[in-house]
Amino acid sequence: MSNLSTISQASRFTDASNLSDNAWRQHGSLWSNLRQVCELLSIPAPVTVDDENTLFQHVRFKAGQRIHRIGQAFDTLYIVNSGFLKTVHIDEYGNEQVLSFPMKGDLLGIDGIHKQHYASEAIALSDCDIILLPYKAFTSLGRTHVELEQAMFSVMSREIVREQMMISMLSALSAEAKVARFLTNLGERFNQMGYSGRSFNLRMTRQEIGSYLGLTLETVSRTLSALNELGMISVEQREINLLDPVALKTLRRLPPAKARIKVAEKVSALVNKNLLPQWNGELAAAMN
Repeated sequence: MSNLSTISQASRFTDASNLSDNAWRQHGSLWSNLRQVCELLSIPAPVTVDDENTLFQHVRFKAGQRIHRIGQAFDTLYIVNSGFLKTVHIDEYGNEQVLSFPMKGDLLGIDGIHKQHYASEAIALSDCDIILLPYKAFTSLGRTHVELEQAMFSVMSREIVREQMMISMLSALSAEAKVARFLTNLGERFNQMGYSGRSFNLRMTRQEIGSYLGLTLETVSRTLSALNELGMISVEQREINLLDPVALKTLRRLPPAKARIKVAEKVSALVNKNLLPQWNGELAAAMN
């Protein structure tokens, strides 16, 4: 696989996209070699790879720009190097359903392999740096390095398992528990990336969270307020602090409003006495 071949694959994709949506992204001058790409995907790199002659282009997207569109011809996979995105499906009536919130290390575009057209749209929620993986070039590398092909299958399987876990959560949990689990899962992802898993900014809106979880905007907002009242989280606009991740993870449903007031008062009293750590287990039990 030559450097020229990899560059030409990326360039063809760029030209085709600009025909339909001129200047909706900025070209970056950065390139990553195969070893760096594998590291980002958390898979082993081929031992015999030629780093100097196998390069993949970075492209920068601004918040609100689309990485790919529904129905667009498939020829590229994408890796998130930095930033946050959402993938969505839009039905014939224009209704949007959020499918996922990709972040660093996630692979996008695999839904285009089956019919050679993307089945979803990927939209930047913040400024993003994306690595282009021209599909033909990458499959050619897979034929040369069998271990790379197997590792890529593993990455795709990881994405499918994540989606299956999401479907299972949506079918089994109450509305309040969905929001709580979403926050803890998000915290775990941030922690895996080396950031704080207990204090972070939500890049998505409450409406987008609701679309992802199958809930209304009102339900998401009401649940966040209730969790804040109970001392399980603190909310300041888009900044979230997970004060009691254990209680959030084991939450099944919220108590009635009157009961929440009593619990919140007890939590406040314990906080004032610096006894909150002793309350965590009791609070988790009260929520079940």
